[in-house]
Amino acid sequence: MRHEVNERARPLRGTRPRNRRALIIAAATELFYEHGYDLVGMSDLAEAVEIGPSALYRHFSGKQELLREVVLDGLRAFRQLLAELDLADRDHAVPTLARLALDHRELGVLWQRETRNLTPEARSELREEVLRIDATLARLVRLARPEVSAAAAKVIMSSFTAVLISPSFHRIELPRGEHEAVLAVLANAVLDSPVPHIGPVPRTPEPSLPPILPRSRREALLTLAIRLFSQQGYARVGIEDIAAAAGTSGPSVYAHFPTKIDMLVTAIDRGNAALLMDLSRACTTATGPSEALSGLIGGYTRVALAHYDLIGLLVTEIRQLPDDDRHKARRAQHEYVAEWTQLLRDLRPELEPAAARTHVHAALSVINMTARVPWLRATPGIAEAVETICGRLLG
Repeated sequence: MRHEVNERARPLRGTRPRNRRALIIAAATELFYEHGYDLVGMSDLAEAVEIGPSALYRHFSGKQELLREVVLDGLRAFRQLLAELDLADRDHAVPTLARLALDHRELGVLWQRETRNLTPEARSELREEVLRIDATLARLVRLARPEVSAAAAKVIMSSFTAVLISPSFHRIELPRGEHEAVLAVLANAVLDSPVPHIGPVPRTPEPSLPPILPRSRREALLTLAIRLFSQQGYARVGIEDIAAAAGTSGPSVYAHFPTKIDMLVTAIDRGNAALLMDLSRACTTATGPSEALSGLIGGYTRVALAHYDLIGLLVTEIRQLPDDDRHKARRAQHEYVAEWTQLLRDLRPELEPAAARTHVHAALSVINMTARVPWLRATPGIAEAVETICGRLLG
């Protein structure tokens, strides 16, 4: 499969640039982001920078090492910038972070979708980088909100990060200066948001399987498939893995689902249908756009916290669907976001459509991150806290 890459990642033909390693990382960042790690080969990467595969292997031993370096490159840029910033000067620090977030727009997707493909050692190394960044951002929150509890500060920090990486998950294009300004306004809104009382962050890990599976064998298999696809990635899970989790054999799965892709199609169709049904509820029971938006925030938060693995599939695995199913799923998601956006513009007509969608995606990103991080979703009072923050983001 031939993948196109931005011309900025290509060296001049016939040259041997000194920054070839950086060019390879730039090309890999773009290709992994656009097409996914599973669908990009070393030959695609070599072609993108117009070198032979053997020359590529002189710089990187394989695709895993390249993915590790791509994500590490983005994380280090954030850590180095944070080390240089005066976090007490919020008027400078927040816009600067917004600018860097757009410079590394791919990082959120690569971190949440692709690092599952790395070795445990590489994932641990990257997690240490994230923890260092979190610790510095926590200082920013403490300087901005010294009165909040430690648990509330962690929630604010996580939501602040979710806003910064939200452009990674959409294709909205605003003039660069305007996009930076909107992102900074949204990040500041999180820092200023009231946070209802929440309990201490729990330390007990979640069980690896749901405590009670549906009695229906088909529903039990689908539940387990959703969890495995979300945790490991669709491409790394086989029918035998799902069967083993259910305590049965591979052939018995085919009695309920003809192929593995049928399980993913069913799961994503079900997830999008649940969101659209909740949207209908929020709109038909509301007396105006403000109440409808509040209902949507609450409904999406409840769905995401209860079905976090399914939300994970909607965020990371739609690209794995066959063409017709992928277009159908993306159309459903676009319609869902469009409804939020129209309600927001009814409430705040001064917002242009692209800016309003940016606000909506920032709120959805906060909810998605909360649902997908175990300690966050298990924090007592988290639903009310997230709904309050998202209400602030939507004004």
